[in-house]
Amino acid sequence: MSRADNVVSLARADGFDADVVSGPLRAKHLVFVDQASKLLLALLDRVAPSDAAILIAGETGTGKELVARYVHRKSGRPGPFLAVNCGAISEHLAESELFGHEAGSFTGAHSRREGWFEAASSGTLFLDEIGDLPPALQGKLLRVLQESEVTRVGSRKPIPIDVRVVSASNVNLEAAVEAGRFRRDLFYRLNIVPVHLPPLRERPGDIGALAEHFAGIYSERLKRPTPIFLQAALEALKRHSWPGNIRELENVVHYSLLMSSDSEIGVEHLRIAGPSAMAGGGAVIAEGRDARTVNRLGQALRECFDAPGTSLLRDVERRLVEDAFVYCDSNQVRTAELLGVSRNVVRTLLKRYGLITDADSVLAEAIGFGTAAQFAPCHDMNH
Repeated sequence: MSRADNVVSLARADGFDADVVSGPLRAKHLVFVDQASKLLLALLDRVAPSDAAILIAGETGTGKELVARYVHRKSGRPGPFLAVNCGAISEHLAESELFGHEAGSFTGAHSRREGWFEAASSGTLFLDEIGDLPPALQGKLLRVLQESEVTRVGSRKPIPIDVRVVSASNVNLEAAVEAGRFRRDLFYRLNIVPVHLPPLRERPGDIGALAEHFAGIYSERLKRPTPIFLQAALEALKRHSWPGNIRELENVVHYSLLMSSDSEIGVEHLRIAGPSAMAGGGAVIAEGRDARTVNRLGQALRECFDAPGTSLLRDVERRLVEDAFVYCDSNQVRTAELLGVSRNVVRTLLKRYGLITDADSVLAEAIGFGTAAQFAPCHDMNH
């Protein structure tokens, strides 16, 4: 039995029936090999049998719906698993979509219709991108969760429901709460069991297993033997930062099968965007900069985007300039080299944020634009 077969067997043993091999791959298969993934799996197994609401946080493409499906399968609930993308629901029809409506309740409502909550009776309702739910609807959702009943649009009669809610977001909901864009009481109601789904770059042990898994599935569809990944190809996959996570990896593997004509997949068959795809290269963005470091910066920026305030660009620029200036021991020449900009640009930025004065600038010119700050009064770096 090949490694890919072993991976599929693991997925089935973890609660997936044999018939789920057909259909959309990314929504049907659970391949957890990395230690971080195994710890997550243990948490899911522990909380799945309960009725507690689960909030899954993770980047786009990490498999949040896959995890929600796994929870449903492990829960033992007899009803269906239904998934709703809250960001795709029309705002003026959102209440009707979720809670249903009576005939004649609004223009176009020609007949009675049950909403997603009623349709998921005795099952699990997955509310994806919950952070995009319109503010007016957040209070109504909170009441439904508290009272375990819905009231259709155009009706005054509440309908009891028995639905397990699993929600997900790729934005920081806590930051959204602080920014006033998401109700705090609703956040606490949804976040009884918080689940953080790490991005693929933080669980490298899953990359090879997923690649072989997808290779096996697509080879079966292409009616050809499953190729093996050469070691160089596997290393290239592990070096990549995978901003698109599992979705991106699936597409890369699918393409590699179309490009390879024999029983092996090499680096030349991979189509990975960015410098990290180069054969023999490291996980670099430019001149040795580690891709994971830049990805962590990206995550920090996304958290800033959740609560941007009124001067985000200026705040980020100031922090970058301040930290670079301190790192270079207040040497303007080294700061310019570090940031990859001209001396005049650095001087303008330092003056903009009060890190040097006009007198400092004149003195820097006089001594060769070096460490004029050593001769100037100490400036508060806000650290």
